[in-house]
Amino acid sequence: MPMIKRRTFLTGSAMATVGGASLFSLVRTPALAKELTVDDVLFDPDNPVLGNPDGDVTIVEFFDYQCPYCKANHPPLTEVVEADGNIRLVMKDWPIFGAPSVRAAQLALGAASLGHYEKANTSLMETEGKLSDQLIEETLEMGGFDVADLDKAYRGDRAKWDGLMRRNSEQASLIGLQGTPAFIIGTTLYPGGMDADALKEAVGLARA
Repeated sequence: MPMIKRRTFLTGSAMATVGGASLFSLVRTPALAKELTVDDVLFDPDNPVLGNPDGDVTIVEFFDYQCPYCKANHPPLTEVVEADGNIRLVMKDWPIFGAPSVRAAQLALGAASLGHYEKANTSLMETEGKLSDQLIEETLEMGGFDVADLDKAYRGDRAKWDGLMRRNSEQASLIGLQGTPAFIIGTTLYPGGMDADALKEAVGLARA
């Protein structure tokens, strides 16, 4: 079995502990003065859900479309989810690498308004290197999208999508994430990349 780093969250009580310190329902900072629950992170009603929406295990990934590790991790992640058939996959757009990351997330979420988030997400995850507005638009056009339609859809739901990205950022801060990718599988945090074997092991632990 591969060795995987993890921090375990207590189930059933909407709390998480690391060395006795709470991470979820009692997490708060003086600046944000907020509490964070398992449902906030795993079941945000605005967040697009891939895989099986009724799956018995949830995988959450905090990611950025410019993160090379996120993009390298995406094929094994989606393959594990598809092969398993009983996993909810929650992709948390957390654009932390500048304006192109924000633009990519906005257009992908615009695609979500049109019912095509997975297709846009997959297209953008297949890009290589740093993004530019031109590369983002060309990639989405090659994926069969009209960028103007995506932009219009995003702007039509701007309050919803900007609110989602703001919550994603707040959650990442409260959990203490240092970068992307970071996974929560079941109620356990796994910072950093995970190959297929590590993902399968973590899913098995969540089910156990």
